[in-house]
Amino acid sequence: MERPMMLVGVVIMVLEISLMAHAAVPATVLKQIDMVNKNGPYLGIVVPNAFEMNPLLQSPSLVVDPTLPHLDFSGRRFRFGHIRGKKVIVVMTGLSMLNAGTTTELLLTLFKVTGVLHYGIAGNADPELEIGDVTIPEYWAHTGLWNWQRFGDGPEDELALESNGDYTREIGFLKFSNFNTVETKNETSLDNLLNNVWYQPEEIFPVDGTPEIRQRVFWIPVDRQYFSAAKKLEGLKLEGCVNSTACLPRAPVAVRVQRGVTANVFVDNKSYREFLHSTFNVTPIDMESAAVALVCLQQKIPFIAIRSLSDLAGGGSALSNEAAAFAGLASQNAVTALIKFITLL
Repeated sequence: MERPMMLVGVVIMVLEISLMAHAAVPATVLKQIDMVNKNGPYLGIVVPNAFEMNPLLQSPSLVVDPTLPHLDFSGRRFRFGHIRGKKVIVVMTGLSMLNAGTTTELLLTLFKVTGVLHYGIAGNADPELEIGDVTIPEYWAHTGLWNWQRFGDGPEDELALESNGDYTREIGFLKFSNFNTVETKNETSLDNLLNNVWYQPEEIFPVDGTPEIRQRVFWIPVDRQYFSAAKKLEGLKLEGCVNSTACLPRAPVAVRVQRGVTANVFVDNKSYREFLHSTFNVTPIDMESAAVALVCLQQKIPFIAIRSLSDLAGGGSALSNEAAAFAGLASQNAVTALIKFITLL
């Protein structure tokens, strides 16, 4: 009996090894992930693009793990090290909410992460702030999820599928005809075939909720303790000059603000910038933060975003967008604020 049982054990072991080798995560990668997690937990640092990540990688504050500097999986590179005594995993998402959300989900699924710090640059919707300023919003929302109302219907008309509970008119809408260019002095308003779009909350499925029972959220809060700690960033010295001759009109500041918004749209339009600010009281406008926030909300992981203002989202000069000139400066300021914030945790 002993020999057959031994053979059965060998067969089972071979099958397990075979399954691991052909699983979605290769066995070699699983071993590396296990090794990383044994050294954890970590702060996850999620950054959109290379030009925003490079100032962090070049900073002497980031000390790379000599044993395993990085691990490549599913098109992402997870970099390991520590910043000011805190163990970190740095990962670049790429542009857009899809990439940001997918990357954050991978980060939280593969590794032991106690919190997510997201940073980068953003457009500015608040006329009280300037390029180079670093903003830390208390709430984020995805403003690219719409119900587009058919022409002829108005604010009092029910939206398609609203009666099923799928859509709502509670958040508000954008009426395109409010932005028509009127050339006739006597004309005060014109119809527009684009009619209205109604902003919608996201559907989420928290890890502690009932599977397939959706919850809804529009304004996603950042972690309260993180937001409280961010107050100490006020007074932080930030870079104000691109070079010795191109300096901003005043020294940039770090400031906590009420709200930021995200959509898969690069906003370089003065009218929409003003609409977002007046309707939602937002400051930074970007393409990733709300996606990271939504994943962290569903996974019950503390989150905060630090966004440095690189342009005025269409509110500046009519000649060109300011991001081309100030993206590098804004990226450096975001990294400076990130490193300082880590020391506060």
